[in-house]
Formats: sequence, structure tokens, C-alpha cells
Amino acid sequence: MTQQGAVVVEGMDGSAAGRAEFAFRVIYGEAFAEPPYGETEDDVAAAFRRFPSQVRKPAFRAALARGEGGEPVGMAYGHPLAADTGWWDELTEPVPEEVRREDGHRTFGLMELAVRGPWRGQGIARRLHATLLDGIQAERVLLNVHPGSEAAAAAYRAWGYRKVGEARPWGTGADLHDVMLLDLGGSGGMSAHHGGAVRRWGSRP
Repeated sequence: MTQQGAVVVEGMDGSAAGRAEFAFRVIYGEAFAEPPYGETEDDVAAAFRRFPSQVRKPAFRAALARGEGGEPVGMAYGHPLAADTGWWDELTEPVPEEVRREDGHRTFGLMELAVRGPWRGQGIARRLHATLLDGIQAERVLLNVHPGSEAAAAAYRAWGYRKVGEARPWGTGADLHDVMLLDLGGSGGMSAHHGGAVRRWGSRP
């Protein structure tokens, strides 16, 4: 757990994240109602119908930031990609087999990272990202970012992510997203103090 000012960031496993579902939903609903996402209450409901199954995935982990009085202010969560993940199949152009190869442990999928508006610009997103990846056993991290979210894309680049392609997640009707990859340097782990690396002020599979 990290603390800075009045904001505390807590790392969670799937069980703890499941118990805190309401807090994750509050953050998601507010952050992704904004442009360029424009998600509706129905979209939020659909996303959180998936949440119980996501938190049960092996090695699922999350980070939750709370302000004074326990107010939920930011979140991040994800899990390792399965060997048969469809993530790479969504790219508009194929990538080399060595890039797309998965074994259930190689790649951590960053599904969501979001901070509510009043708390942005305070380094909370970086703290969430670092807490989420602290001690992670993976070679790399993969995410999708909406190119219309310039702040998110710029932060990911500053944190060491590079664009490896474009995709339309969840079907042909979705907006085109940039697919970004963070190489963890073959260390098999990442420190919470990793300085060179951080889909939006969230990501999605």
C-alpha cells in the first residue's frame, strides 16, 4: 500500500477487488462517460457483468486509490493473457509470430486504468500503474488505448510503452485503438519504483 497526501493506493487480489466492486464501478462510470469514450449507464452495466468472471481469473490483480473518507478516486486492474487469447487476432495488421506468442504467463493484460477528473494531475495514475505491476511475473504488459485520449497515450509512451499495431476491440463497430506494449526487460518482475515505464485513462482487452 502506498500513501501520498490524502490519497492511499492499495494493491488487491481478485477476491479483494470483487468485494470492492462498487468502488471500481464508480470510477469507471465517471471516467469513461467523458470523451472520447462516451460510455452510457448501459455500457457500464455491461462492463460490470463481466467483472465477477474477471476477478476470478488466475493471477488477477488490481490497484485502488481512495481519498479522504475512503472516496474512490482511481483504479487499475488486469490479469495474464491466456495462451489462446484473442487479443492479437483483433489487430488490423498481423504481427510476427514471436510477438503474438502467448503461454499464459508471458504477457500481463492491463484491462483498465482510470482516475476521476478532480484527482488527475497528481501522479495517481503512475502510482496505480506501479502498484499494479509491483512484483509481477511477466515479460511484458499489453494494453489498448483510444488515440483520442491524448493524455493517456502520452503517459503510456512516457512510461515506456510502444505502439505495436491498431485494433478494434470487441468487434468491428468499435473505435480503432492503438495497441501498446511495455517490455519489462526480461526481469520476470517489476518494482513499484520502476521509473522508465507507466487504453485510456483506462485500458481494455
